[in-house]
Amino acid sequence: MENQAGALLLGSGCYHLCRGGLEHRPQFITARLKFHGFCKMRHRNPRGSSHKRHQNKKSSECLTLNTHLQCQGDERKEVKLTCSEDLMSPSQDKFPEANPSENLPIKADDIPSSVAESIDGLALQQIENFNEQLLPTGELEDLTGMIKQAEKNVLLLNQARINAVKELDHILSEKEALQAEVNALELKLAEIDARLKVAAQEKIHVEFLEHDLERLKNKIYRDRFEGKMSSSDCSPQSDIYVALVEELNTLRVENSLLKDDIKALNERLQASLEKSNGQQYNELLLQKVEMLEERLQISDQEIHSYTILYQKSLKEFENAIKKLKERSKNEVEAHVDDTPWGFWSNLLLMVDSWLIEKKISSKDGNLLREMVGKKDRQIYEAYLACSGKNEHVAIEIFLKLTQPQTSKGLHIVHIAAEMAPVAKVGGLGDVVSGLSKSLQRRGHLVEIVLPKYDCLQYDQISGLKALDVAIESFFDGQLFKNNIWVGIVEGLPVFFIEPQHPSMFFHRGSFYGEYDDFKRFSFFSRAALELLYQAGKKPDIIHCHDWQTAFVAPLYWDIYAAKGFNSARICFTCHNFEYQGAAHVSELSSCGLDIQRLDRPDRMQDNLASDRINPLKGAIVFSNIVTTVSPTYAQEVLTPECGRGLHGTLTIHSKKFVGVLNGIDTDSWNPSTDIVLPVQYSADDLQGKAENKDGLRRHLGLSSKKAFQPLVCCITRLVPQKGVHLIRHAIYQTMELGGQFVLLGASPIPHIQTEFEGLASHFKNHPDARLILKYDEALSRLIYAASDMFIIPSLFEPCGLTQMIAMRYGSVPIVRRTGGLNDSVFDVDDETIPVQFRNGFSFSKPDEQELNNALKRAFDYYTRNPENWRKLVQNIMRLDFSWDSSAQQYEELYEKAVIKARAAANLA
Repeated sequence: MENQAGALLLGSGCYHLCRGGLEHRPQFITARLKFHGFCKMRHRNPRGSSHKRHQNKKSSECLTLNTHLQCQGDERKEVKLTCSEDLMSPSQDKFPEANPSENLPIKADDIPSSVAESIDGLALQQIENFNEQLLPTGELEDLTGMIKQAEKNVLLLNQARINAVKELDHILSEKEALQAEVNALELKLAEIDARLKVAAQEKIHVEFLEHDLERLKNKIYRDRFEGKMSSSDCSPQSDIYVALVEELNTLRVENSLLKDDIKALNERLQASLEKSNGQQYNELLLQKVEMLEERLQISDQEIHSYTILYQKSLKEFENAIKKLKERSKNEVEAHVDDTPWGFWSNLLLMVDSWLIEKKISSKDGNLLREMVGKKDRQIYEAYLACSGKNEHVAIEIFLKLTQPQTSKGLHIVHIAAEMAPVAKVGGLGDVVSGLSKSLQRRGHLVEIVLPKYDCLQYDQISGLKALDVAIESFFDGQLFKNNIWVGIVEGLPVFFIEPQHPSMFFHRGSFYGEYDDFKRFSFFSRAALELLYQAGKKPDIIHCHDWQTAFVAPLYWDIYAAKGFNSARICFTCHNFEYQGAAHVSELSSCGLDIQRLDRPDRMQDNLASDRINPLKGAIVFSNIVTTVSPTYAQEVLTPECGRGLHGTLTIHSKKFVGVLNGIDTDSWNPSTDIVLPVQYSADDLQGKAENKDGLRRHLGLSSKKAFQPLVCCITRLVPQKGVHLIRHAIYQTMELGGQFVLLGASPIPHIQTEFEGLASHFKNHPDARLILKYDEALSRLIYAASDMFIIPSLFEPCGLTQMIAMRYGSVPIVRRTGGLNDSVFDVDDETIPVQFRNGFSFSKPDEQELNNALKRAFDYYTRNPENWRKLVQNIMRLDFSWDSSAQQYEELYEKAVIKARAAANLA
């Protein structure tokens, strides 16, 4: 039995040698150890057993041998398939089926040298003895032949791999050369496009001016010299011009008469000279001629002066008309520019409604959308002309605008699961609305697609209506209808998709946290793309956010690009890599994506579990632009600690990955105009901040005995990411330092919520602490305005908006240096930072001692340097955390992607 076991282990080691040359040594080391173990067992079991017992053992050994050989046969089938796939020789014979009644002798000479070296002499001797007893020569030769054939195949495979590597190097070098050429062509193309645009604009401007000048001249001459000016055009100046014209005509008549008189006198003089030689008469005649000539000269001078005066007056009249026209045009354009964004968004939705309902063609719809996007005065006037008219007449008026137009900006479509204020859970909603509004102000055409949740804040939507059409989208092997709603949110045009699916995906009373979120949002992503496709839209950029709409990227390139819907570049923003939406691989097929194509390590297969699919990874792989919400966080997620399994994928795609710091809506978050506050205030007048602090104390029942007592506040979701243990510690530490603490927030995690409910109960009647475990928008604004310090001790923070809002309201932030907090808060004691940029207090390690030090420094600064603290508050209130800078960065990313796409299309 010991000899048989050793042989089996040897066979297993040889088999592993066939499958991979590097695996044979561990297998044979294990075989040696086990073989010596069997030898020891043999010494412990003497041969003095009965004949029957020996027969039973032999039968058991034969069965074991048979089982092992059968397993080897199955495994060798797998080896053959693998070799065939790797272009290895498919001519290997199958392993013979094991027969308990047959012996398979193996000669030591037939064992490959690489195998024999790993087996000691004792093991080889045992194999020889075993061969002599068991193995027939024929089957030994077959086994040896197969082993040798496997070695040859391994050599062939290694050679093929070497050749493939060489070929790959050659291909990569050619690719680099081609990429260099492409980059050069891209630069030339961009330069040519810019020159063409400038030339076209100058040409159009010159033609327009020439046309206006000619028309104006014709009108002036017609009105002035033909007497056709209407009474409505007359002015005091025009009366003067008419009098000048009449006087000029009189002078011309008089001049003509004088010339006739002079001519007649000259003729008489000549005749007189011929008939008479009287000297006196001739002198009289000459004097009269001189007088007439002087009068004629004076008349000519008067005519010339009047002519100059007339020309000057005519020029002044032309300038006055030009100024009036320019002023009129500027007033109209200014009125158009001042028109609220809601007007343009409503106009855009009206055009889209006609297009989706097939009342206008796709070509006309795209033209009208472009005119809306550039706030064209013609479409503005057309809309005014439609007032009081029915839809049929309105469509006719709009269709008269048939001149080709080109939009100065880009057409951008955001597909997201949130948008403030109608569907807000976290910072994502603020980003979608804030970024969209800023891009809209920069001259881009921006649209947003959202799910139609039943829990939307419908009072924040204006003009909400359902379109008279249903868009069908594919899911679970069939088509489902979707009702399309349109409305205006924050001046932005929004499409709401309401699926007609039996599962009622968005009629659950909540945004997230459902058992089938993967299905809900993969359905929405497919329906959103179907809406854009069927509406005939040709966006330049489709911007999707977080894993809920990450499906858009692979769906767009795998399904819709093949249908001709390929004008857009895909931008994907991950707001938090903690949430990736991974699910079992079978879930992916519901939205129509090919599992076999995408369930691969270089595509959508989850890096932490091979049987799961990761939509976030798919978006990273398939998007043209990948962003996250701060530069520091972009660096952090490239590490295993913060990348949550995606650090390797992000590293591979690092050339298209960038961090862009979020901004805030400074129109909404403005203490000088915030109507929620009891008292408005600004950086120039901080008295209102003190009054709001006193008002919050009265509202929450806090002590007001010490007006200068510092108030520390925190507004957050109570989740581990936010450093809840440090928030709890900060409450006690603040009161120990002599301050007051207010917390506003709740936790979706039961045990954390229970813990803070206990703390809230404990401090219920305390004069210096209050915990309000809910979210209250109005109260949050009052807390921002009232607080002196704002604490954010996050373990990690992709961006964070609360520190920016707090500074906008004059509350000095105390933060841990991580993610966006590190990019927006700079310690007042950090000498490496210019003084004008220092705006708060920070600490590095997420522990209580570091937090204590930061709090103590802040309290010392507050109490010992009141004047410096006031200046610090004024400085942070003047900092610009608007979306302008961030929107400009996104604009540059968009334009670069669009230029590359156009260059690639031209080369194709």
